[in-house]
Amino acid sequence: MTAGTRRRGRRRRPPRQRPGSAPGRGCRPRGAPGRCHAGSYRGKRRGEPGGGHGGGRGPLSAEGIRGGAGSSQLSAVPGAAAVTVVAVERYLAQAPPAARSHYWYDLTLADSARRHRCHLEPRFNALVQRARLRPGTRVRLTRCSYRYDEKRLNHGFLCLEGLERAGDGDTAVADTPPDGLCPLQPLRGDRRHYLPLWNNEDPYGDVWVRDKPPVVESRMLFFVSKLTNLGHLEMTWRSRVHFPPLLVRILHKSRLRYYGKPEKKMDMAYFEVADGSGMMSMVLWNSLCPEWYHTMKVGSVLLLEKYAIKTSFPFKTHPTPGDSQMKKFATIEISLNGRDPPTEISIIPEDMVKPEWGLPEVKYRFITRSELEDLPNNHTCDVIGLVTFVGRAERARKREQGEDFWLYRWAHAIDGTSDQPFILELFATSQPDVFERIHPMTYLVCTQMRVIRNLTENPSRTIYLTTSNESQIFITGWHKGQPYAKDDKVKNFIQWTKSQSESDQIKKTIIGGYYPFPRPPESFLKYSESVLKPIGEIGKEIEDLHYREHKQIAVQGIISAIRYKSWSNAAEEAPGGELLQVQCVRVNAIALKQVSVYHQCQSAQLSLLCSKQWLRGQHYQEGVSDTPETEETGRTCDSWQSDLWAQVKDKLINYLHHSKIFPESIPCKFDYVHKDFLLQQYNLLAAVHQPIEARTAKNISEFKRAHGLGYYEVTVLGVNHDIAIDVAFLPLFCPDNPHLFQLEDIQNDTLLSCMSCISACQQKATSSEKLHDTFPLSDEIVKAAKDLDGKHVVCILDICHLGDDKVEVFLSKIYKTMEPGVLDPV
Repeated sequence: MTAGTRRRGRRRRPPRQRPGSAPGRGCRPRGAPGRCHAGSYRGKRRGEPGGGHGGGRGPLSAEGIRGGAGSSQLSAVPGAAAVTVVAVERYLAQAPPAARSHYWYDLTLADSARRHRCHLEPRFNALVQRARLRPGTRVRLTRCSYRYDEKRLNHGFLCLEGLERAGDGDTAVADTPPDGLCPLQPLRGDRRHYLPLWNNEDPYGDVWVRDKPPVVESRMLFFVSKLTNLGHLEMTWRSRVHFPPLLVRILHKSRLRYYGKPEKKMDMAYFEVADGSGMMSMVLWNSLCPEWYHTMKVGSVLLLEKYAIKTSFPFKTHPTPGDSQMKKFATIEISLNGRDPPTEISIIPEDMVKPEWGLPEVKYRFITRSELEDLPNNHTCDVIGLVTFVGRAERARKREQGEDFWLYRWAHAIDGTSDQPFILELFATSQPDVFERIHPMTYLVCTQMRVIRNLTENPSRTIYLTTSNESQIFITGWHKGQPYAKDDKVKNFIQWTKSQSESDQIKKTIIGGYYPFPRPPESFLKYSESVLKPIGEIGKEIEDLHYREHKQIAVQGIISAIRYKSWSNAAEEAPGGELLQVQCVRVNAIALKQVSVYHQCQSAQLSLLCSKQWLRGQHYQEGVSDTPETEETGRTCDSWQSDLWAQVKDKLINYLHHSKIFPESIPCKFDYVHKDFLLQQYNLLAAVHQPIEARTAKNISEFKRAHGLGYYEVTVLGVNHDIAIDVAFLPLFCPDNPHLFQLEDIQNDTLLSCMSCISACQQKATSSEKLHDTFPLSDEIVKAAKDLDGKHVVCILDICHLGDDKVEVFLSKIYKTMEPGVLDPV
C-alpha cells in the first residue's frame, strides 16, 4: 500500500428506507455519539466519525478508557497497554489566523481487538512532521478527551492529549473490516476529504473515484446535432447564460492544486481542451475533482453540458502545444462546477469518436538526448528513456517557515543516442501510483518538460530537465493506450531497446541515496544572503527540518580536520540508525599502478591529480616501505588536523557532530528481485501501516553500495573559534555509472576534487581485490587542506531529515572568501 492511495474493502449499500420512517439497523444518524456509562466512553459504530471497529477489552474498549462523555469530566486516562498507529491522515485546519499549524491530523489506533479513529492534539503535530509518530509506531495513551463539535448536532470525536512512544513492532492488530456507509472524512471541522500526508498535489483516499463509466452511444447521437464549438463560444459567450453541449478532446492536464489555506475550501485542476476550431483552458472545481480527475486523461473525449464560461485567470501557466499552428483562445475558460449549475460530464469511448467531428489528435514534442545540447533554456519538450538511476523521494519547503512542501526526486534515463543520460528533476504530478513506482530498467515517458541551463555559468555545465505544472509521467505498465505510442521517436526508442542486453544494462543501474545535484554555482555571489547562517544556528536549522526535507545552507568557517572513514560489507545498522564502522583502509600500491584513471576523471585538473597518485603508487612498487609515515604533526594514516584545531578543540563552547552516514544516504546497486523493498526504502513513509506479510525481512545494508570504500568526515571550525561542526563528504564517484555524478562540477574546488579522485583510485583497486597499505588520505588531499589552513572559507552544506532523529549533513562546496569574484574583501 502506498503513501499516496489508501485502498479499503468494498462498501455495502445502505438499506432503503421509506420517507419519514425511523432509522433502522445500519441507518443510525451519522455523528450521533453513543451513550456512555459513568466512568467510560463507548466507541461509535463502524463508519461514524471517531468510530471504532471490533470489541473486547483493551485500551480502545469501553472498559479500557476511564472517564467519558457521560461523566462529569470529558477527559479520560486510558489503560496502560500499548496500541499501534495504523494510519496517520492530514487535512486543512479551521482555526484563527494566529494558529500555530495550518493542518490537523487524525490517527487510527488499533490493538488486537479493535480500531478507533482519534484526533491528535495539534501540539503533537511536530511528532508527525518529523516521522517520529508514524504508521507502525507503538504508543501508550496517557490522556484523552471527548470533544463535541459545536457547529454540528450530536457530533464528537476522541482527542489524544497525551501519549508516549512504546517502540516500533510487528504486534498484530485488528483486521480492517468494511468502513461503513461512506468514505472516511476528517473528524474535526467540515473538510470533505484528507490530503496526502507529505504534499498537497496528490489525490488521497477513497473519495477519489478511479474511473467513471463512458456514455452510451444512443445518448451521444442525440447531442451531435446540438453541439457548439470553442470558436463560437469565444465570440458569443458574453451574450448568453446557458450554452449548448460541447465536444472536446483533452490535450494537456495539470496536477491538482490545493490552495492549502485554512480560510479557503477550493480544490482545482485545469486542462487544455480542443476541437476543430482551436484550444481553450478548462477548470475542474471542488467536488468534481475527486469525482472526475482520475477519469479525465490526456486524449479523452468529453461531452460537456451545463458548463459555465469565465474570464481566464491571468497568472496561470500554459503548456506548449504539440501543434504550433493550433489557435489558442486565451481570454476565456470553461468552468466545471458541482453546483450553480451542476455540470454534466460524459466520457466518449475512443471507438465511438467519428472523424467528421474534427477533433484534433494529441501531438507531442519528443526529443532525443543528442538533440538536448542544442535546445535553449526553458524550451519545452517530451522525452522517453530507459531509467538507469532513480533517487530517493525528497521534499522542499515552498515558503520559508511554511508547512507546504514540494515532493520531488531525481532520475537518469538513456535513449541510445548519446553516452550522456537525460537528467530529470521529477516533481509530483498528481500521479502517486506512477511516481512511487519509478525504478531502474523501466521505460519512462515525461511530457511537457522544461530545459534548465544556467546561462550565467560555464555553458559546458550539465543541462537537466524539470517538470512543469502540465507534466505527466508514465512508466512500464502505464503505456498502453497512451497517444504518444504512435510517435516516431517513441517507436525508434523501442527498436533501440530491443537491441540492448538487459543483463548488461542492469549492471549499470543505481537507486536511492544522496544526490548532490544541481551542483552549487562557481561563485558564491550567485546565492542570496539568506543562505548564509551563523555556525551556531545550524542546530536550530536542523531542528526545524521536517521529514525528508532537503535544504541547502552556507556557513563561514575554517577547515580544521579531515578523517577518512569506511564501511565494510559486514557493517549493519546499529541501534539509533548508524550504519558505519570506522576502519583504516589501505590500498595496495601495485593495484594503483593498474588503475586507468583518465576515463574516470572528466577534467584536466582531476586527470592530473589522479595521475600524480598513480605515479606515486608506481614509485611504492619500486621499494618504498609499505609503512605509512606518521611523523608529520597532525597526520595519521587516515586523518589530518591543523595546528589551530589542536589548540582550540578542547576550548569550544559547542561541538556539533553531524557526520553520520545512514542507509538512506547511500546509493546502492539496483536488485530487480527485491525491487519492491528498495522502492519502499527510498519512497516516503506510507500513511497507512503495512501488515507484516506485505513487508520483507531484508535490510538495506545488505545491498551492494554504488560508491567506493567510504567517505570523509570534515571538521569546520567557526570563524570565532568557539563552535565547530563535523560534516560528511561523500566522494562524487561511481565506477559502473561514470555519468551519475559530474566530476567536472567540482574541478575548481581543489580539496573536494582530491577527495573524490583518490576515492576513484581506491574503488578501482578494490575491484581488483588487492588491498594492502597506502594512505587513504593522500599527499594531494593533505596539501589541499594545508592550503586552506587558517583561512576563512564558505562551506555549502546539504542537510536532509531522514525521519526520527536521523539527519544527514553533507559538505557540497567550499568557497575561498578572498578569492576574486567569489566574495569581495571587507
